[in-house]
Amino acid sequence: MKFRTLSRHIKAGSKNIIRNGWMTVASIGAVTTTLILVAAFLALVLNLNEMANNIEDDVQINTLIDLTATQEDVLALGEQIKEINGVESVSFSSNDQELEKLISGMGEEGDAWNMFEQDNPLNHVYVVKAANPENTEPIAAEIEKFDHVEKVVFGQDVVDQLFTFNNYARVIGLVLIAALVFTAIFLISNTIKITIMARSREIGIMKLVGATNGFIRWPFFIEGLLLGVLGSVIPIACILVGYYYLDNSLAGTVSFSFVEVLPFNPFAWQLSLLVLAIGALIGVWGSVMSIRKFLKV
Repeated sequence: MKFRTLSRHIKAGSKNIIRNGWMTVASIGAVTTTLILVAAFLALVLNLNEMANNIEDDVQINTLIDLTATQEDVLALGEQIKEINGVESVSFSSNDQELEKLISGMGEEGDAWNMFEQDNPLNHVYVVKAANPENTEPIAAEIEKFDHVEKVVFGQDVVDQLFTFNNYARVIGLVLIAALVFTAIFLISNTIKITIMARSREIGIMKLVGATNGFIRWPFFIEGLLLGVLGSVIPIACILVGYYYLDNSLAGTVSFSFVEVLPFNPFAWQLSLLVLAIGALIGVWGSVMSIRKFLKV
């Protein structure tokens, strides 16, 4: 397509937006409202997904070593665990370190355990992390078969429920986002269709005098693109302002390591570009679907 022709289509599409008046406002309003919901759900789903990943990454297997195991047995057991397929890391925690964790974790009540510092009854522990958290259970089952393993602790019931919940949450989030996008396409398509119906006679005349479908379609294509982009302005502003405030508000106020939002930069800018792309796609697709039947003259 020649630049001159493209320039004409851009001018025609821009004029259509101004000429349609309140219908343009209605179209932009439909896109804006839907994109605000889409942006909110995207931010929520992506942050929940990040928190879910953080929780999954914290899942570990505590391998309690038999109290009768010698130092050579302990070292050999560590090598066996490292050779298991899917194991990401293996770290050793002595019974003295385990006692310190117990005392510090129980606060004032932990002081009662100080009496065991000279005669520590706790086990040495190998802390094992799987490369893929969902492989935690089979890795734990394999470790249990080794000699000098007294017990393997990883919270099987909690881990299973966690993975199930995370999978459901991700699927539901994606379904809701897809439903909102299709709703936006439907709304913008019907809104633009009303504006095109008012010009159906004009389109018919252009067809009769030999205008190609592409020549007629391009101004509406540009119009839908501009409507989508304009409808993205307010949602993007809401993302940048709202997420900046949320990021600053939560910083330093949440004590749990997994409860943290994705950093403002680059997440908010990436989300804004994604919303802009979705808005442009909604506008273009709505225009294309709306004008299609009017070209059958």
